[in-house]
Amino acid sequence: MDGGTGSPGTGHAAAGASAPRARVRGAGVVAGLVAALAFATSGPVVKPLLEAGWSPGAAVVVRLWLGALLLAGPAAWALRGRWRALRADRGTVVGLGLLGVAGATTCYFLAVDRLPVAVALLVEYTGPLLLLALAWVRTRRPPARATLVGAALAMGGLVLVLDVTGSLDLDPVGLLSAAGAAVGNAAYFAFTARPIELPAVSLAGAAMVVGALTVSLVALVGILPVTAPDVRVDLLGAHVHWAVPLLVVGAVPTAFAYGVSAVSVRLLGERIASFLALTEVLFAVLLAWLLLGEQPLPVQVLGALLVVAGVALVRAGAAEDGEVPPARRTPVEPCVTAR
Repeated sequence: MDGGTGSPGTGHAAAGASAPRARVRGAGVVAGLVAALAFATSGPVVKPLLEAGWSPGAAVVVRLWLGALLLAGPAAWALRGRWRALRADRGTVVGLGLLGVAGATTCYFLAVDRLPVAVALLVEYTGPLLLLALAWVRTRRPPARATLVGAALAMGGLVLVLDVTGSLDLDPVGLLSAAGAAVGNAAYFAFTARPIELPAVSLAGAAMVVGALTVSLVALVGILPVTAPDVRVDLLGAHVHWAVPLLVVGAVPTAFAYGVSAVSVRLLGERIASFLALTEVLFAVLLAWLLLGEQPLPVQVLGALLVVAGVALVRAGAAEDGEVPPARRTPVEPCVTAR
């Protein structure tokens, strides 16, 4: 026998196995980009409402409750009566709702109240770096060189895209709030990537309810001021009732975006999905150009290219580091306990 060569079927089996994996990764990337585009619509849509007198607290409370309501149907349908999974994974649901939904959203709105929006975004999007550091500490093994170079390129590109220049008013409370948003950003991907029984959409829907309840409580105790006047706003050239932008924000960058993003994280894993989410900023710049006439600067275009290159390197580094997305992990057999 020729022990130095494998059987002909081995190569075909490997190729056959790699094709579905490639399709899964491709679907995850597409889902992540679609979610990033949906998330990016929140700024241009909600900005006229805030300028008309609505407080950020009022906007986020309504946004999350609308998102929870719209996700309720898809979340229940995905469960198909398996309510036991919701009870079994309640720790992940509560953690995601508190940190990844309520914490990230509330801290970000508090940050933009005291900091330039670009600075608040830049600090919030250090969340992927926190995930890298956590993995480094947990495994006691440094990430692959491609991952580190990609992370540096992506963050450098983000600085250029956000055009953080000039005199900056770095309010300490604002910076602390932005850091809290970064922790919430990292927690969102870490909790969503857990290999649990709950379907991705059901996890997003349940966590949205937890987040909406939490933010409502924060608003009730006065941490988030709530001002919601009965106004009409200018939206994309039309003079509309205040409910119109809120319905759009609740549907597109909340219910739809969180649901699709959860699927992407399950398919790609927390590391790749978190860096892919940086494209939200690129889409926000593009939408501001198309909808508001704010043409991007050449330096922002260069930054966009760096972000894309960085995400590609992080994706290659994740494979080198052996990161396995939750959708492809071997499920753990449940323990059988006496009742």
